[in-house]
Amino acid sequence: IGVPGAVALYEKAHKTFGRRPWGEVLSNAIELADDGFIVSPRLNNLLTRMMKYSELDDRPDTGAYFYPGGEPLPVGFVRKNPVYADTLRQVVDGGAKAFYTGPLAKAIATAAQEEPRAGTLTVDDIAGYEVVVRDAVCGAYRKDTICTAPPPSSGVAQIMIANLYDRLAGDATDENVRLRAFVDAQRLAYADRDHYVADTAFSPVPVAAMIDPEYLDARAGQRFAPDAVPVPGDPGSVVHGRAAAVMWGPDTTEEASGTTHLSIIDAEGNAVSMTATVEAPFGTSRWVGGFLLNNQMTDFARQPVKDGKVAANAIEPGKRPRSSMSPIMVFDESGTLKMVNGSPGGNSIVAYVAKTTLAILAWDQTVENAIAFPNIVARGEKVRVETADETGKRIAAMLTDAGYNVQEREGENSGLHTIVVHPDGLEGGADPRREGTVETVR
Repeated sequence: IGVPGAVALYEKAHKTFGRRPWGEVLSNAIELADDGFIVSPRLNNLLTRMMKYSELDDRPDTGAYFYPGGEPLPVGFVRKNPVYADTLRQVVDGGAKAFYTGPLAKAIATAAQEEPRAGTLTVDDIAGYEVVVRDAVCGAYRKDTICTAPPPSSGVAQIMIANLYDRLAGDATDENVRLRAFVDAQRLAYADRDHYVADTAFSPVPVAAMIDPEYLDARAGQRFAPDAVPVPGDPGSVVHGRAAAVMWGPDTTEEASGTTHLSIIDAEGNAVSMTATVEAPFGTSRWVGGFLLNNQMTDFARQPVKDGKVAANAIEPGKRPRSSMSPIMVFDESGTLKMVNGSPGGNSIVAYVAKTTLAILAWDQTVENAIAFPNIVARGEKVRVETADETGKRIAAMLTDAGYNVQEREGENSGLHTIVVHPDGLEGGADPRREGTVETVR
């Protein structure tokens, strides 16, 4: 369990940019917790599945909340959470300090230290949490600029994949050629992401070199054969003449899918691309103040040392773990906002967001079609292809025939949320694989 960062982040953002009173901003969430929400088919299905894979139904507090009478919350049930409403009222009255000190912080630490698998999180750890503000990573793509979350998030891979795709696809109009270029761009970028991306306060990440055109040219020339095992490149050697790859050990951390994403553009043109997570679905299943605690520490390298080398994403006190979260904004050559995009989905987030971005910017698809297009995830030796429709089945067959190690999947856990800015208005789309919505609020 890591220190929950969202409350401190929201307060920081509100103090920096907010206009409405803090209590008014939180009032809708308090009202929803008091009045309840309607249980959806997806939540019911998740709760049913989690009975096999988590302690959610076994713990007294989460069992009572999610499994009244020992059964998963039924579809249509109105689930209220007055305890959470009270937690939010404490945050309204006392600000983030009420969350990170006092009874709430003590309760979080106590829950973290419970057996089995007792953790070491303390009230001092919680009180010492600070928001870190870092500049976005921005890189050119054709005439546009992609801006995204810096390390330890994985936004740099978005800039890499888009540019590697162009170098590999060239002027091809054949869809199969373009899809293979997309697969191979992912394999190249994921290998670099897995090797280098970590918290820059602890591990130097060669971000500028990774998106330097000279390195992207060289990296595209290292395109892997379909049956090859992807390995990281060395942006330091190419751009600076100093090897970077030898610094770190390999890292193939798996990330669970307990994430959400929001894309927003307001009436004044202000925009937000925000991905947030508790790591696994329902986090650790540990419950405090009406909310679940994360298991975010599993985002660190599962094997911190390999072949005598420490992974860049090895766990250290005070360090933020690597995340695949890749919220992006795209700006045209005049600096005008063109697109807001992002998705949940564990380590597949990189692939989900890149697919939708390229489908819109390079393949001229509508937002709706770009989101619905089969997901293709090419990290490591396997290429996962979503085969829920005939298009996906055809893509899987094509890649198999080309020699790739294809793993067919009936569905993927993307939750893409995308807005494209047109001269005459906004075009939005939400992933049909989840329960996202597109709304205009006046």
